[in-house]
Amino acid sequence: MRARPSDTRAASLEFRHVSKRYDRGGDGPGAVNDLSFAVPAGAICVLVGPSGCGKTTSLKLVNRLIEPTSGQVLLDGVDVMTQEVTALRRRIGYVIQSVGLFPHLTVGRNVATVPSLMGWPARQQQARVEELLGLVGLDPARYRDRYPSQLSGGERQRIGVARALAADPLIMLMDEPFAAVDPIVRERLQDEFLRLQREISKTILFVTHDIDEAIRMGDLIAVMEQGGRLAQFGTPRDILAEPASDFVARFVGEDRGLKRLSLQTVANLRVEPLERRLDGMPEFGPATKLRDALSILLVAETRGGIALDETGRPRGMVTVDAIASALAEDGTGPGRVPADR
Repeated sequence: MRARPSDTRAASLEFRHVSKRYDRGGDGPGAVNDLSFAVPAGAICVLVGPSGCGKTTSLKLVNRLIEPTSGQVLLDGVDVMTQEVTALRRRIGYVIQSVGLFPHLTVGRNVATVPSLMGWPARQQQARVEELLGLVGLDPARYRDRYPSQLSGGERQRIGVARALAADPLIMLMDEPFAAVDPIVRERLQDEFLRLQREISKTILFVTHDIDEAIRMGDLIAVMEQGGRLAQFGTPRDILAEPASDFVARFVGEDRGLKRLSLQTVANLRVEPLERRLDGMPEFGPATKLRDALSILLVAETRGGIALDETGRPRGMVTVDAIASALAEDGTGPGRVPADR
């Protein structure tokens, strides 16, 4: 059994009336305007919105690749502008769309980049590389001595995540991290990252333009609109159930009811009694999203499927009516935001 990872540190994050303007007079429109929201330690917060709405600018304000014109960005209550910039960045993991691995370094040396800069002993660096490659699902013996050119896009992205985790950061910044891979690999990477997050519980600020990815990945979502303004902030369930404006409603889409089904699984469904098991009836494991179950039932043109428990035994029948009832009842339960640590 793999040892428990050492990545247990996480920091709260707060934007407090943050603005960023590039015009010298300070009177023109800003890239970010009066942005305020708070993310508890251990939560994934997704910044989502159309191109040019200030998502990436907001992300870079955290590690001071861009500095605010006004307002404060706070890590565990401390203004990042009061911290020495190199030390700050070494406490922050950073993953970008193009990954940015050093092509002349092996996978192991790429992962160990920050620990090496921090002067970790060689043995400690090696142990950390072994731990992190295993954590992101890559066999250290197979991948440690390869070069980035020998990896697939999905493998390079995993290495980028491992490198961002190498120095046990307080927070991770992820800018469109899965956008450069094909949809099938992207979904697999999303699932793998969510599994990883259940183990390490990092605070993560995640940028995407894709509302479906935001709903899938986020404990909290900040919907941004043109002009760098916050249109709505809340849990995926809150935003889908009660959009704060016409802009948010249009952005999340007319199918937001179906999107809400992606937040629920068969494990939480009130199933109907299974009177008899018919050949060919679809079976749904407890982790199956209700949106996927509904799609399968409609395509199969069948009345229902079998809900399985954790042991693989039938516990009842999934029907279209049961899924519709779950959707009607949704929106009143608690969100997925972890409790403050």
